Amino acid sequence: MNQDPVIVPVGDRALLVEFGDSIDPDINKRVHDLTASIDTADVPGVVELIPTYRSLLISYDPMTTTPDALQTAVSDYLSPDPQIVARSPRIVHIPTLYGGEHGPDIDFVSQNSGLSNDVIVDIHSSVDYLVYGMGFSPGFPYLGGLDDRLITPRLKSPRTHVAAGSVAIAETQTGVYPVASPGGWRLIGRTPIRLFDPDVNPPAVIHAGDRVRFVPMSGPDEYERILNQVRDGSFSVTIEGGP
Repeated sequence: MNQDPVIVPVGDRALLVEFGDSIDPDINKRVHDLTASIDTADVPGVVELIPTYRSLLISYDPMTTTPDALQTAVSDYLSPDPQIVARSPRIVHIPTLYGGEHGPDIDFVSQNSGLSNDVIVDIHSSVDYLVYGMGFSPGFPYLGGLDDRLITPRLKSPRTHVAAGSVAIAETQTGVYPVASPGGWRLIGRTPIRLFDPDVNPPAVIHAGDRVRFVPMSGPDEYERILNQVRDGSFSVTIEGGP
């Protein structure tokens, strides 16, 4: 059963609306419905809306509004208007080359799960993952819905460098590293597409509330072909649905 939202102050420039304490698609939908309602209403003083797994952080200008006034305004939008709820989720297709040098940890996932590499690829690519939120590096999507058979612990010691495009698993989640960075997730594959580009508007291909579908690639030749298309600007990411 859904619990009543709780609104709490965060410093003197933000309010946090909490919808629950678990990773749950229904809770996350309430987060995105409220985000859409406030964004559409253009509530005075609101500077930025930051949706997370289970809450919405609302940054505001204290010279334009007060915490009490903003809380009253936000409370009016806690019951979603069916005309303003979050858009139908897009399904973003991510071509992925699994295993080998691009997925050096897939053998560990195999040992941990007792499944063959081929079965791991089949299971991992059979789900449209919900993007619960965007995380620790620009454009990094935290994806929920990982099959329990693929639950895998993080590395004991994070790598100092993970290549951009790396597809990874950590505990009950999966995700993609859009930019090169340190990281402790288990790498099972890589996509040649560019998921974050600061020179493009919007810079991130994937957004919170989207769905992500990993599409297995036939081999290194297909990977190189798409990588070259990305480099020359001729590749278009396949996206289903949305506005």
